Amino acid sequence: MFLTRVQWPAFAPGIIMLITETLIHPELSLCPNARVLFRRAARGVAMQDEQILLLFTERYNDFSFPGGGVDDGEDIITGLVREMEEETGARGVKVGREFARVDEKRPHWKSEFDVLHMVSHFHFCEINSPLQEVRMESYEIANGMRPLWVSLDEAIQHNRAVMQRQETTMGLSIQRETLMLEHVQRLSQQPLPIAV
Repeated sequence: MFLTRVQWPAFAPGIIMLITETLIHPELSLCPNARVLFRRAARGVAMQDEQILLLFTERYNDFSFPGGGVDDGEDIITGLVREMEEETGARGVKVGREFARVDEKRPHWKSEFDVLHMVSHFHFCEINSPLQEVRMESYEIANGMRPLWVSLDEAIQHNRAVMQRQETTMGLSIQRETLMLEHVQRLSQQPLPIAV
């Protein structure tokens, strides 16, 4: 089960390109009367040396970016700082520019909705202190979620292998997360632009 992917180039102010992706689940049928839950999510990309801070979830056997849904009335940056603190134990997170946005539509598991329409905003983050105690939600703990500094290559290879095997426990977000890990990898291999 793989999502349909549509890539649209978009440009942020200045010379920095904003990566935008649209992912549509193959089992999704959008009818005019579909009950749609719209959510905004903020996700953090924090790197130190050759490692990236990710969440490993035992239940789904995958690596994902820290972050999640933004609360009502909360802006993206505030939501991202809160999520980074809760899920990774990072304190004093400095949020940088948004480098990617994923617009995703997939079936929703709650009976009161047919479709989940989620827009995820991926921002670079800087963490300058050791990780502290996490404050995860009960379902995250039950799923065996834990923060790890891991090699970008290792995380991508692991997620690709899970998708290739079509593991029965595979979550719906693994394609989005792997796609974005690949974007980070490509970006990390490019020379930084020189400011003029």
